[in-house]
Amino acid sequence: MNTKRSKRWNGSMDTLAVEYLNGVVAQMLAYGERVQFSLISGQKPNYQVTNAFDKKMAFDGNNHLMHPQEDEFAGSNATSVLTLEQIRAAIAGVGIKKTVGTRTARVSSRSSAGSSPAAAKVGDLIDIQKYEYFKNNIQKLPEGIREYSQDISKLMKSGMSAEAAFGEIVQQYF
Repeated sequence: MNTKRSKRWNGSMDTLAVEYLNGVVAQMLAYGERVQFSLISGQKPNYQVTNAFDKKMAFDGNNHLMHPQEDEFAGSNATSVLTLEQIRAAIAGVGIKKTVGTRTARVSSRSSAGSSPAAAKVGDLIDIQKYEYFKNNIQKLPEGIREYSQDISKLMKSGMSAEAAFGEIVQQYF
């Protein structure tokens, strides 16, 4: 007896298609700047967008509004909350599968320093987030902030968001 198992998303951002993530970004631009993905839905996971007032809207894998199950976005049933900046960084190519016609090509980001691919991905993601924040807030940042780029990266590697890391450097040195 042959049975097909429904594939579920494994929780890894690099397995989501760019087209799907572009739909997520569109909903985030319309409804809120944070997103959380369900780990109990299919290949294209359901997700929940949260705005600045902590109002939440849930969408299915086809980007249609839906009513989530009671515990779908609670505890171990969902990913951590991600920002619009992080989703855009994922779309930019850090390990995301990009579809070309009907074939799928895997984008690889390896550093020339010979470090592990996972470490390269983290470093690349931090660089992308740092650049996006800098680009979007250049008018508000002090002129000499570029000199502290490596300090900002270190803070981000320790778990700070780009906004918090830039704020910490501004507070310390300006």
